[in-house]
Amino acid sequence: MITTDAGTRYGPGMQVVQGAHEFVLPDGRQSNYVEHLRVPDLSLGTYCIPADGVDGQQPHTEDEIYVVLRGAARLVADSGETPVGPGSVVFVPAGEAHRFTDVTEDLSVLVVFGPAEHSRG
Repeated sequence: MITTDAGTRYGPGMQVVQGAHEFVLPDGRQSNYVEHLRVPDLSLGTYCIPADGVDGQQPHTEDEIYVVLRGAARLVADSGETPVGPGSVVFVPAGEAHRFTDVTEDLSVLVVFGPAEHSRG
């Protein structure tokens, strides 16, 4: 069973994910995460931070893959740091502290969690 961000449930099989490339930031927010897909082994969402915004995330209990869709920033982690921009793909292991800094252009990042986010204690 697949559940989308709209709460629609689908049976097993292919699902086209809509809106994963969009920059969405409600008024007054420093960042925004929208989950688009959740199955037991992974979840998929879009994380957006405006230029000069603040990334306040904490380490996750799941592995993550970030795919930068738009914008420019620096990803700083316990194990190092790297500039990121459109096309950057970065893996961050579960438990490693990390955050986006120096966001110079509105940042939109596709995030894949394995297993699904918050599925581990």
